Amino acid sequence: MKDKEQNKEKEFDTVKFFRAVKEKIAKETKGMTFAEFKEYINKRKLKVAR
Repeated sequence: MKDKEQNKEKEFDTVKFFRAVKEKIAKETKGMTFAEFKEYINKRKLKVAR
């Protein structure tokens, strides 16, 4: 059973995706003060529909 699951090619690699996101954020925020970083985070928050 495991052989069949392992042979499947991944459609989405979570680790690879989140590493890329983390690196992008690190580049964009490099050298920011804490206040600037907080503002950056607040601008990028997802809006949740209620």
